[in-house]
Amino acid sequence: MKLAPILASITLVGLVTVTGYPLKNLNPSLFEASAQEMKDSTGLSAQQKIDMLIKNKGQFGSGDQLRRFFFGDLEPIAVQPGGAGMVVNLYNKANDVTIAYCATYDVVVAVRKGRINAFMPSEVK
Repeated sequence: MKLAPILASITLVGLVTVTGYPLKNLNPSLFEASAQEMKDSTGLSAQQKIDMLIKNKGQFGSGDQLRRFFFGDLEPIAVQPGGAGMVVNLYNKANDVTIAYCATYDVVVAVRKGRINAFMPSEVK
């Protein structure tokens, strides 16, 4: 048995361990599947999430749902009067939906398809 291949393997493993080089950089295909699984732990489709937000709009806890469902995917596009002062309109590009969010009460006050810069005042009161 040759000693060189064994020593080379041990040296490579030791080098990776000491340098802290992430294993996903060595073989990214191992981590692609787990990244897809972690992307949505709720098990709901995007439309089901939007429907649940519409059903619970105006209720306490809907702001938590919004953050849980669309973490990192929302872009603030406008601020308008409504709710208890001001409402932030958040746009989700992946699903083409705009959500009006009142930070004072932490609730979703309106949800509509498309990019909406200003909801009707009656929708966000």
